[in-house]
Amino acid sequence: MTAAQVHETISEETVRQISDELDEPDWLLETRLDALAALDDLEMPDVIRTPGRDWTNLHALDFEEFVDPLNAAEDKDQIGPDEVEVLPFAEAVAEREDLLREQFGSVIDPEENYLVALSTALFSTGTVVYVPENVDAEDVTIRTTQNSRSLFNYTLVVTEQSSSVTILERQDTGESVDGERYYSGVVEIAAGENSHVQYGSLQDLDEETYNYALKRGDAADYATVNWVDGNLGSRLTKSSVETNLDGEGSETKTVGAFFGHDDQHFDIAARVWHNTAHTTADLVTRGVLDDEARSVYEGVQDVGREAWDTNSYQRENTLMLSDESEADASPKLIINNHDTEASHSATVGQIDEEDMFYMTSRALGDETARNMLVEGFFVPVLEEIEVEELRDDLAARVRERLQ
Repeated sequence: MTAAQVHETISEETVRQISDELDEPDWLLETRLDALAALDDLEMPDVIRTPGRDWTNLHALDFEEFVDPLNAAEDKDQIGPDEVEVLPFAEAVAEREDLLREQFGSVIDPEENYLVALSTALFSTGTVVYVPENVDAEDVTIRTTQNSRSLFNYTLVVTEQSSSVTILERQDTGESVDGERYYSGVVEIAAGENSHVQYGSLQDLDEETYNYALKRGDAADYATVNWVDGNLGSRLTKSSVETNLDGEGSETKTVGAFFGHDDQHFDIAARVWHNTAHTTADLVTRGVLDDEARSVYEGVQDVGREAWDTNSYQRENTLMLSDESEADASPKLIINNHDTEASHSATVGQIDEEDMFYMTSRALGDETARNMLVEGFFVPVLEEIEVEELRDDLAARVRERLQ
């Protein structure tokens, strides 16, 4: 499927109608139209390639069948404490236009790749979270239930100096829609000086849904942007969680977890750019595959020339429960500054036979022993999740899938 084929089904009239219904200013409409015009010239998001093979085939997505932006339907809950602004996108347009104009597209280029530009042109729902200076906030919850063939969602988080916020965003599927679906989620986080953002996501879309997610944060001086990225649903997920450590002393931690079964395909990326001095990153991902599920993992730690006194760590582990499952991992460490302490590792394997023997010798059945070992495999990741609600939800969904 080429960009031009998809472009033929999406018109300027469609984009203008979406923008008009949200009562958007001219500058935002122009941003949408520029993204629309760029589609013919943009490539799909990067995927890992080896000779003769793309590890994830995004060109197989049949957009003409299920991208229907004018019939977007959803249920959405957007909840937060009084001292924080948690605004549906249409309200943010009316009440926070100056903030939107400054921050929209400041972290992720609206024309970064084909799928980002498509989302920029067509998104019709979203949330803006604004945390004022010196405010500490928890329990910001955003839940999006997709009730249509396609849904394009946008989230913007802005934290002022010395503030903090904990956000939990969920995606799932509601009313049944025949045929395949598409869900797109773009998340931008602009973390101000000495602020702290904890952003957790749990994707549990139905297995007829194709999912593209790009989440990226910019961290100012002494700011922290931490991510939890849980993926359980969808037929195919292409998810990238990224942080630019632009400020001195800034930090990030990315905790990822996925569990694939049947013929699910997860393409998961964790990326960090160390752009200045005294920055720290920790990337931790664990996944389990059963049946004919497939995973692709790419981890990138990029240490820039000016990134003195860098600490950067990465580890990814995939457990395969079936001989028919398939996993690939590509951890990358790019170092342009010698004053760096860094490591990266990735492992792929099956349940250890000695562990199974130990468990079954204690009068446990094979299935019970296997399930306990899988739950135990996820424990190191679950222990890294600070948001109790997300940790409990993820653990419960793992147990449900095992049963």
